[in-house]
Amino acid sequence: MTVFESLKMMADKNIGSVIVIDGGEMVGIFSERDYARKGILHGRLSKETPVSELMRTEVCYVEPRTSLQECMALMTDKCVRHMPVVENKHLVGVVSIGDVIKQIISEQTFTIKELEKYITGGIDLDYKP
Repeated sequence: MTVFESLKMMADKNIGSVIVIDGGEMVGIFSERDYARKGILHGRLSKETPVSELMRTEVCYVEPRTSLQECMALMTDKCVRHMPVVENKHLVGVVSIGDVIKQIISEQTFTIKELEKYITGGIDLDYKP
């Protein structure tokens, strides 16, 4: 697949990266950032360049049981925005940094509300008669 075809697919699906599969095996990941940094800035033509020339072949991944904190730490450490989710050597999904942050905020908001209820003895501080 060419870079152009991959970028078009990402635009159509409103996603920022794709997992590259060859023969049923995950062989890389290609993102808009890869195109910007390795393609367009080096004058490579998207309609002529295969994705395999710009994709990252060292792909970090998480498993479904990986905690949000571990996932965020790995994404931050590796400076990646998209992480494949692999179970039993099979790709089962992709998680984005936005997904992780959204879930962490949701969990923290829940924890704060529960602590407020505990501290106030169950009184709703947001109640307005």
